Amino acid sequence: MTANSLDRAKQAVRTQVWDVLTTAEAVYDTFVHGRIPHFKGAEQAAARLAALPVWQRASVVKAVPDKAQLPVRAKALEQGKTVYMAVPKLATLKPFYLLDPAALTVSPVEAATSRIAAAIAPTVEVEALRPLDLIVLGSVAVNRNGARIGKGAGYSDIEFALLTEAGLVTPETVVITTVHPLQVTDTPIPTTEHDVDVDLIVTPDETITCPNPHRPSGVDWSALTTEKIAAIPALMARHIS
Repeated sequence: MTANSLDRAKQAVRTQVWDVLTTAEAVYDTFVHGRIPHFKGAEQAAARLAALPVWQRASVVKAVPDKAQLPVRAKALEQGKTVYMAVPKLATLKPFYLLDPAALTVSPVEAATSRIAAAIAPTVEVEALRPLDLIVLGSVAVNRNGARIGKGAGYSDIEFALLTEAGLVTPETVVITTVHPLQVTDTPIPTTEHDVDVDLIVTPDETITCPNPHRPSGVDWSALTTEKIAAIPALMARHIS
């Protein structure tokens, strides 16, 4: 499958899921296309996740900044877990916000919102992160084998690759996505070497353990354009070195 046909196939899955969610009125967004869906039931999915032993053992969580995962970030901070959240588009040399529950000047729910986190949280470079116990991803669609697709920008995969190369993602790190049940699709999801699969899918009603999820071993430079590398300082620094 060529890169263009792969992109078209992924976009077809996204469009299918966005349309299904919209028809079912399963999201809070007035227009969900192009976004990680802010799905109804996100709080219940976060509560289900928080009841899992793998969550309870975790002390360091890297989470996406999307609204659907806000309850997860808030719950992590409420429970004293350190949370890292990416700077939009990884656009600075220190591309992660550090949310330290012991240093918050606002409530965990406020601190977990992307806008307030950007105002109060220090940014840190990749090497300053602690090893990650859990990585929480947002998804547009995911299947029971663990293959997932986001909205298409590719930042979650780049973050994962950078963190893997830095030794912060280990075989013990658990990768999770929280989604609406309608986002769990039987439609085949095409993937590439640099795509990150998930270990667990958590919906408001179900926890799905995925068999043999794929993880990239590091940055796939062949999949990145010169423009993409130049736009992400942490990538550029590694590319030069």
